[in-house]
Amino acid sequence: MKSKKHNICINAEKVYDWVMRPVEVQPISITGPSLAPYTAGLFDTTDFDSFCEFLTAHHPCYTTKCRVLEDTLYTQEITQPNGRQKVEVTLPNGETVILYRVKVLAKGQIEVAVVDENDCYTLNDTVEFFTIQTLYLCAPKGTCVDACIIEGECDAEFVCTENFQQLDISVSLCLDVTVTDYVKVEIEAAYCNPRHELPINDVVCGTYKRPPNCDVIFPGMTKE
Repeated sequence: MKSKKHNICINAEKVYDWVMRPVEVQPISITGPSLAPYTAGLFDTTDFDSFCEFLTAHHPCYTTKCRVLEDTLYTQEITQPNGRQKVEVTLPNGETVILYRVKVLAKGQIEVAVVDENDCYTLNDTVEFFTIQTLYLCAPKGTCVDACIIEGECDAEFVCTENFQQLDISVSLCLDVTVTDYVKVEIEAAYCNPRHELPINDVVCGTYKRPPNCDVIFPGMTKE
């Protein structure tokens, strides 16, 4: 039997605002002395002056691959000195609304590898990236801004020419930002009760059948 409905007060997480933003991180270019620590030990320095010289000599058809390391992704709201600033925004329908300027830091690391046929040279260290995004949200004082990176991808290219010897990287992210706070809400509801378990026995036990007796010889017939 279902419980009778009545008014109850619950503590629930209210979503004030929620946006998803595609983000293009500022391109990263590593050149000259800054590139040396990443390629140290990947080639014989007695024969070649640089990793680019080694690549063009032995692997002219090389390609560069990279991947975003998901376990390094990090996001955090940046605390502003005077708090979140109010901004009056005009909507497409002409109505004005008060929003708040929110700044979010998103960062992480990527791994880069140079590949040619069966050879694979992974750089000695990961490359870090970061971006600071400014968003205008319904985020009044007391609310919490929760951000996360739900998807990330990157492209990398080792450029080895007469004029350039560098590693260029671009990173794309999908930033998910939610503004929440816990509120007390009165709703009409009924209390739940546990259901009865179904009569299921996962151990199959057959009925034991005793072997038939040899009554003629045992225990035998009693003589009168």
